[in-house]
Amino acid sequence: MTLKPNELLQVAVAAAEDKKAMDVVVLDLRGISLIADYFVICHGNSDTQVQAIATEIRKQAHDAGVAMRGLEGMDAARWVLMDLGDVIVHIFHRDEREYYNIERLWSDAKVVENV
Repeated sequence: MTLKPNELLQVAVAAAEDKKAMDVVVLDLRGISLIADYFVICHGNSDTQVQAIATEIRKQAHDAGVAMRGLEGMDAARWVLMDLGDVIVHIFHRDEREYYNIERLWSDAKVVENV
């Protein structure tokens, strides 16, 4: 089963929200970057929560038949980067999110209001 990018986006956001991810933001990168169609950006308030969010996204993506292309940062749990192909998920620890502020770096991208 192959998911369309917007369906994969819904899976990732729902999984993040299931683990109480904070301030979930989705950026639409179509027409701006060839990296991916969407960035999902969120944060957790502890290392444990960051890891739980990433684990749930990985599980839900796997259950939906999506192969993870890459996963970085799980051990330190300060910034976990998950490459799901058309969707890239950034899960920050709260302090790191404020510092890196990647929403500002990708300010040309539209924020997706309804996922």
